[in-house]
Amino acid sequence: MKTTDDAIPVLGWQGEALDCSACAHTDLYAEAGCEPGRACVEDRYAKRIDRFFARNPQLADGQLEHPYFEVRAVACKYASVFRLPAMLADPDETVRASAAMRVPPRQLEALIDDPHREVRIRVATRLDPNRLFAMAADEDYYVRRVVAQRIPASYLPQMRKDPEATVRVEVARRIAPIWVLTMHADADAAVRCEVARRAPVERLGLMARDADCRVRWEVALRALPDVLMRLLADAVEPVRELAGRRLDEPDYLAEEA
Repeated sequence: MKTTDDAIPVLGWQGEALDCSACAHTDLYAEAGCEPGRACVEDRYAKRIDRFFARNPQLADGQLEHPYFEVRAVACKYASVFRLPAMLADPDETVRASAAMRVPPRQLEALIDDPHREVRIRVATRLDPNRLFAMAADEDYYVRRVVAQRIPASYLPQMRKDPEATVRVEVARRIAPIWVLTMHADADAAVRCEVARRAPVERLGLMARDADCRVRWEVALRALPDVLMRLLADAVEPVRELAGRRLDEPDYLAEEA
């Protein structure tokens, strides 16, 4: 069995040995348009298929109905954008995800409820931010995280109680200042740290007794003198030292205040 320099067997998409003499693209070989084991549309290895279309992008449109999903998926990268809307209904999620990366964003709404997360992630990455609220309750946390990163900030208050902490962290990073302090008692310390970094300095006293020393450290980085005085008695030495240094040196980390 042949192997290339990357040790991936050279086989057809159904596992058969490749026969270049039976290929419909034999004329390309003489012009380096294809190369067995390196750039071949009949190979089952996606990288070799991709190299083939990179050399022959004009052939991509004609391969969008190929029986092998990898060929269709790679062809979507090179095909005319006008042919891609039909690929959003392809039975394979890899093909739909590939097409979703190139169709006009307005056409992505058809995939908002796609059964596969990878497709929905790509939709959330490219859909008009003003249309993303429909995905704010997606069952997959990573989809919701992307939504929280891109959705207009005015929608974020409705995502403050998301069940996944990494999503709430993104919310805390972008939510309007008037709302950020409402997350100061979040169950996850990473979320509370983000709140401490953005909350109005005059309200940081609410977090000076947080159970997690990382949050109190963030408070000490920005707090006003009255809160710093309270932190001089903190149970953790680095927090006490930071509070003391800021009190002794008013300009220390002034850019954080």
